[in-house]
Amino acid sequence: MDGNDRIGARSGVNQIGVRAHNERLILSLVRRGGGLPGAEIAKLTALSPQTVSNILRKLENDGFLRRGAPQRGRVGKPSIPMQIDPDGALSFGMKLGRRSADLAVLDLSGRVLGQSQLTYRYPMPAEIFAYLREGMDELSLSLTPHQRARLAGIGVAAPAEIWSWVDVLGAPADFSVWSGVDFAAEVAAFSDLPLFQVNDATAACRAEHVFGRGLDLTDYAYFFIGSFVGGGVALNGSVVEGLKGNAGAFGAIRVRGQEGGTAALIDEASLYLLENALTGAGVPAGALWHQPQDWSGLGPALDLWIARSARALADAARAVCAVIDFPVVLIDGALPTDVRARLVAATRAELAHLDLRGLTAPSIEEAAVGGNARVIGAATAPAMAKFFEF
Repeated sequence: MDGNDRIGARSGVNQIGVRAHNERLILSLVRRGGGLPGAEIAKLTALSPQTVSNILRKLENDGFLRRGAPQRGRVGKPSIPMQIDPDGALSFGMKLGRRSADLAVLDLSGRVLGQSQLTYRYPMPAEIFAYLREGMDELSLSLTPHQRARLAGIGVAAPAEIWSWVDVLGAPADFSVWSGVDFAAEVAAFSDLPLFQVNDATAACRAEHVFGRGLDLTDYAYFFIGSFVGGGVALNGSVVEGLKGNAGAFGAIRVRGQEGGTAALIDEASLYLLENALTGAGVPAGALWHQPQDWSGLGPALDLWIARSARALADAARAVCAVIDFPVVLIDGALPTDVRARLVAATRAELAHLDLRGLTAPSIEEAAVGGNARVIGAATAPAMAKFFEF
């Protein structure tokens, strides 16, 4: 694809009333392009050079853009690319998982400026919101006064209906309290920053789209393997969230079951299955959640889990691509990179054995962001909602 396809050319509008739209559009193009001169932005947006110049000047004065090093061509004056100023906006992101919570502060370039983690047997609201409050205070101490003044919001990535997984988590009956929790009200009790909530797998897909393989791919299905497997959908250069925010809820797809018949993908390719197998074999399962990850001692249980998960992921990839003709299926997860590579290779091999009549086989590939994708995606949510067009 050429540069315009990769960046995603879009049309701006030369009307004063849509200036905010044009600002978001230009910020989005600069972000995806990694730095663009005004003339190139005018070409991509169909805005007049004067309009682009005025908007770039405003965005620079507002602290969202900065000037890059001049680029000298064969003739004429050197062009000056405009780049995203990393300190233009910062945000907190928290991933609420079934075995751990991660909190990070992210700048506009996607750099993690600080991060912490809380592990538990199962999460309870009082513990989680105390961790969020205290964690934000602690991470703020590492920021400069200017960076603290540029904090734009809090993103929280959490699985849908976390309260419904009592049996799998071994949580007590009062775990159902989560069904009545108002996240916005809880956060408003200790922070004035706006809250943005997103499905955890969708958040991971957005992190991949903004900072990973999505910089070069416009259409793909995305699987993220956590305690429970989930997914995301990218179409026409944008992550699709769906009417209820659950687009790409691939865990519900029916696949071949380990015991015969069919089963939900979530019960064939999730890390809770590996955790249960390790526990049953008398192997400590804590290594699954501790950082940095080292799964070298997990033995046959890991091998069996990879084989089982790969078969299920291949089934799910075929089903997904029967609905939308995805050229690529990306796989990521809370896994060490060597385990991810093995899982992708095994899934690719399993897909080759399936009946694909009427389909064009997708390329099964590794995602790029890794296990931190959910918290990065959560932290990206405020910036994407407030400053970018796509």
